Amino acid sequence: MVKIHGATPILRMFDEDKAREFYVGYLGFTVKWEHRFDDNAPLYMEIARDGCILHLSEHHGDCSPGAAVRIETREIDVLHREMAAKDYRYARPGCEVTPWNTREVAVTDPFGNRLIFYQDIPADTS
Repeated sequence: MVKIHGATPILRMFDEDKAREFYVGYLGFTVKWEHRFDDNAPLYMEIARDGCILHLSEHHGDCSPGAAVRIETREIDVLHREMAAKDYRYARPGCEVTPWNTREVAVTDPFGNRLIFYQDIPADTS
């Protein structure tokens, strides 16, 4: 039986500096590697934070802007406080409780992609 281990979303970006400011400076990801076919070619890079891996691409044919990605965490309150403490100029997301029993912090990157960090709310077993 073949096992599928996960997915790596590819998100479109248009400006390397804005991508680094948002993903590295604000969200705390680390750049794992970068690739360009030559000095004037679009950038393709992998970023990671803990177990979350994302690919960011300036290549036109890789993906469309405006994607949405759900990213699970077990510490949504800690992440929310961390984001609020950075006082990022372009986003000040709240933390919402959803009708489907999650707590979510949604933020949109400079290129229109939505990242929805979420934590499941344990079912009441009383």
